[in-house]
Amino acid sequence: MSEIAVLGTGRMGTPMARRLIEAGHRVRVWNRSPERAKPLEADGAEIAATPAEAVDGADFVVTMLTDATAVRAALDAAAPALRAGMIVVQTSTVGPDEVREIASRLPTGVDLLDAPVGGSVNAVEAGTLVIFAGGPEATIAAAEPVLRPLGKVRPTGPIGTGSAVKLVNNTAMVTALAALHDSLTVAASVGVDREVALDVLAGGPLAGAVQRFRTAGGNFALSLAAKDLRLARRDAPGTPIAEAALTRLGELSDQDADVTAIV
Repeated sequence: MSEIAVLGTGRMGTPMARRLIEAGHRVRVWNRSPERAKPLEADGAEIAATPAEAVDGADFVVTMLTDATAVRAALDAAAPALRAGMIVVQTSTVGPDEVREIASRLPTGVDLLDAPVGGSVNAVEAGTLVIFAGGPEATIAAAEPVLRPLGKVRPTGPIGTGSAVKLVNNTAMVTALAALHDSLTVAASVGVDREVALDVLAGGPLAGAVQRFRTAGGNFALSLAAKDLRLARRDAPGTPIAEAALTRLGELSDQDADVTAIV
């Protein structure tokens, strides 16, 4: 079994750490707000006071943080304890350029796997995430057994392509949910029962959006969905449907609510 440091124990990082512990790995965790890491102690995790303390002696470092700024700060703080042969598995959603820049900042001999994940909290808990893995084949092969308890590793190409695929995936998901909102608005306006409309739409092009809407346990905050759409629009500005979905996201008051609140 491996020694793994998990940097970031929020909505996704906490269940990820639990899955890794349950798989028999020795896990040390760090979070900027220490109280959010404390519950993992009962699961068998060691709690570190700093990123450097968390990664000291680790074989793998998993980052699950809000954005590129947070990832840079955590890995810069961890840098004195990073050693050649370690693999940093970067699972946060950041832009392709940012993940390449983050990789360039790592000490010599420390490899990075660009590995954002598809799926929410329920998928982590079930071990059914899709891990979009960008990086050298050897790095993916070394990390795959460790990532297996979290879900399926889907190689995408070199570093940067994992993050790019994640932006494509999230753009599709959020715009589809926005389209589901509009379709249900039309249904209400023309007198179609909401459940009848959902059942019909579940057999058509919005099937994935209906499934996501009906699945309990999702916890992908509206604010994070908006962040991802802004990243996508920055790299691909000719996206009017994404622009409209972003506007809709911003109209909702509870930005911590799951993205299905857009419906």
